[in-house]
Amino acid sequence: MPIKNVIFFLFFLNAIPGLAQNSASSNVSTFKIEAPQLDTIRTIRIYLPAGYETSLENYPVLYMHDAQNLFDTTTAFSGEWKVDEFMDAQKGQKVIVVGIDHGDEKRIAELTPFPNEKYGGGEGAAYVDFLVNILKPHIDSNFRSLPEAENTAILGSSLGGLISFYAAFEYPEVFGKVGVSSPSFWFSEEIFGFAEASEIPKNSRFYFVAGTAESEEMISDLLEIKQILLKKDLSAEKLQIKIVQDGKHNEVFWSREFPEAFEWLFLNPGRDQ
Repeated sequence: MPIKNVIFFLFFLNAIPGLAQNSASSNVSTFKIEAPQLDTIRTIRIYLPAGYETSLENYPVLYMHDAQNLFDTTTAFSGEWKVDEFMDAQKGQKVIVVGIDHGDEKRIAELTPFPNEKYGGGEGAAYVDFLVNILKPHIDSNFRSLPEAENTAILGSSLGGLISFYAAFEYPEVFGKVGVSSPSFWFSEEIFGFAEASEIPKNSRFYFVAGTAESEEMISDLLEIKQILLKKDLSAEKLQIKIVQDGKHNEVFWSREFPEAFEWLFLNPGRDQ
């Protein structure tokens, strides 16, 4: 076949939805793990830092939700976060990133700790139990992780931001760093009472980001959560809230904001002071 025809054929394939080339880094691999709490087998997409195979180093771990959207355009719903491209170029702290595939039609149920009268849900406790008692022990046993809370982060957007926030309060001894992008606090008012009644270690770190072009209650809900956190034994230096003018509720926004969230959680010089 003439070379110009080969080029046209490859362009044609990439132009067809679902046939685009895999964009994941070579440092990303997948495995499946039984999730008895969710009555399913779940796909996990894991990013290992460049040089992992030849080093003896142990690494912090970042757990992220909706893994289909993190690394690969062929699995992403509406554009990928490009987490792997950012991590490949990272010159500072190298981190293992563990992405958990969402449960498709069960996504709302799994990523919401409390039910919504209209949308249902409220099975988030089982999902987080899977992360803490099945997935994390597997990661710590099979990969060179730093398992302590100060080296373990959880981050997500929308419902993923909601469940990340919940996980930090439900298992503060596990997740010491928390990234929350465009959190769906609107889903249930119970999250506010839960946060008020829960304790967190003074060394926990929270990074929030949201846009002014999201839902009407996004910013007000976030500011209410800020006040709840500041009433606890959490210093202002451990809390970062970024409000982005015209930021929208989509993958493009979250992808763009991910590097700053990562850098604040893992590279901020005052993170352990």
